[in-house]
Amino acid sequence: MGKTLTAKILEAHLMEGRLVQGLPIGIRIDQTLTQDATGTMAYLQFESMGLPHVQNELAVSYVDHNTVQVGFENADDHLYLQSVAAKYGIVFSRPGNGICHQVHLERFGEPGKTLLGSDSHTPTGGGLGMIAIGAGGLDVAVAMAGGAFHLIAPKVIEIRLHGELRPWVSAKDVILAVLERFTVKGNVNCVFEYTGDGIASLEVPERATICNMGAECGVTTSLFPSDENTRRFLEAQGREAAWKPLSADGDAVYDGLFEIDLSSLEPRCAAPHSPGNILLIKDLAGKKIDQVAIGSCTNSSYADMRKVADILDGRIIAPGVSLGIAPGSREVLLMLSQDGSLEKMIASGARILESACGFCIGNHFSPNTNGVSLRTSNRNFEGRSGTKTGQVYLVSPETAALAAIAGTFVDPLSDHGVAYPSVGMPSRFIVDDGMFIFPPKDGSSVEVVRGPNIGAPPTNTPMKKNLRGTVVIKVGDKITTDHIMPAGQRLKFRSNIPAYSQYVFEPVDAQFAQRAAAARDEGQDNVIVAGLSYGQGSSREHAAICPMYLGVKAVVAKSIERIHQNNLCNFGIVPLTFADEGEYDLIGQGDEVVIEDLPGQLRNAVEARAEGTAFPVVLTDVTNGVSIDLVADVTPAQLKMLLAGGLLNSLKENE
Repeated sequence: MGKTLTAKILEAHLMEGRLVQGLPIGIRIDQTLTQDATGTMAYLQFESMGLPHVQNELAVSYVDHNTVQVGFENADDHLYLQSVAAKYGIVFSRPGNGICHQVHLERFGEPGKTLLGSDSHTPTGGGLGMIAIGAGGLDVAVAMAGGAFHLIAPKVIEIRLHGELRPWVSAKDVILAVLERFTVKGNVNCVFEYTGDGIASLEVPERATICNMGAECGVTTSLFPSDENTRRFLEAQGREAAWKPLSADGDAVYDGLFEIDLSSLEPRCAAPHSPGNILLIKDLAGKKIDQVAIGSCTNSSYADMRKVADILDGRIIAPGVSLGIAPGSREVLLMLSQDGSLEKMIASGARILESACGFCIGNHFSPNTNGVSLRTSNRNFEGRSGTKTGQVYLVSPETAALAAIAGTFVDPLSDHGVAYPSVGMPSRFIVDDGMFIFPPKDGSSVEVVRGPNIGAPPTNTPMKKNLRGTVVIKVGDKITTDHIMPAGQRLKFRSNIPAYSQYVFEPVDAQFAQRAAAARDEGQDNVIVAGLSYGQGSSREHAAICPMYLGVKAVVAKSIERIHQNNLCNFGIVPLTFADEGEYDLIGQGDEVVIEDLPGQLRNAVEARAEGTAFPVVLTDVTNGVSIDLVADVTPAQLKMLLAGGLLNSLKENE
């Protein structure tokens, strides 16, 4: 029986376990990346391990999130990141060099390698034929220390592409069609592997867009084979030596199949407030818009930007529309400045934004009250743009540019009078690595710079025998990490857990942090109750660290997303799900709850799972006098860290 490409790469990197679907495995990580919003904590955690140097092949620290410097906090973080990189052998990408996923694709990604990044859109690297996975910063710190990354051996879903995209239909429309089919929930521990004759018509940046937004489906990662298109891209980057052909066997067996006829696809969008809320652009034609933002790690490649420039050429954006464009990297910006594209953008009235994450994470360029904002980014969660009432639609660069000119949604396939900009792969990119700082061979004498906002990573206490406490908050379905730990103006506190913890659940319940801290100080164990897909969205481990700091000991939900579940375990918060989702209605906020002998029940649950049976963890709602069966879907490795009070405590026990 033939092997999938996923299986080939995982088997080549297997450190622990057997590659059997559903079983826990540990894999070797070749490359790691961090960004500044998650990187400071990741490197503080790495420092606590006491190693003199990173142990993996390549570690890169990018600065692309906290680049708006109002106050000292972000600038201090950047100095810390630069100095810690020099000390421990990490490549440092300076502010202005670009967005981590775009730059890593250009300069470091390699077919067949594994990449672990402290950002949920790390699967962008799958466009080069990598197993690229988003994770919490602590998982990345362990990988930099040479440790295995633990995951569940995934199901592999084949997404077979046929034909070729028509003009005005883009890679963004492909992944939106995938989201329409698979939605944003129910795809945990899956990999999307793209096959079929249609992949030959997609260049690496287009493949990267598709893999990037696979994260919105909740899959572990997505990937394409490494073929002649991959070789041409790497050659154009001056990195042809990194290329090798990789693909699934012709008789590979998959766990599912979804077929897409590229030639029949129509332009789509994700409507507010979910990447899975898919509509056809033609059904919105004529709807007034207020803002357009083009860029982000999803759609900021040279080809994307060149197409936008050609659409805007000789035209002025509509009155009442604000257009912002953020090229994904310094390389892209340099090329746009030399081929005349930048001039076309500026002449149209566009505002040229930083080559950074900026508008995507609500750091700037927020829409007006109730404003309709078309964005080429990957998430449109309520309030993520920085405006609570903003109506964000996710679209392709082509759709966005047409709308900026018209002031309304325009069906790209209609007779709008704009010639389609056909842009091919350049034979050579402008390569300038001058904004990377490569570490010295021996950084032992480097002094790490620590500003007053940078504190030690907090640790939890070992698990107590009995959990006794209060449901400190009850929330509904699709609670994202943006709901739990807001970004935007709050990002600058990520190096200061006591300060950042004051904003836990701020968009949902502004009194949560005060209430949880008071209960913690009274010796209670805080419990969060949630609906479906709790913790979807970004990889921000602060959505586990800060609740842990406020005394949260368990999350009970209808379902929990993969990265967030890992983060909860990493910091000693027990992830539990309802055996019967209907029993969610039996628990109320403020209820007193008890789980007797929690360590013993968890051990029994993990042992039963290994034997293919089930053992419930029983929670008693004392207030309502009911007992509720819960599922502890954790691995033996996660159980060990939960008992110890988190991964850092568990590692110290092994010293």
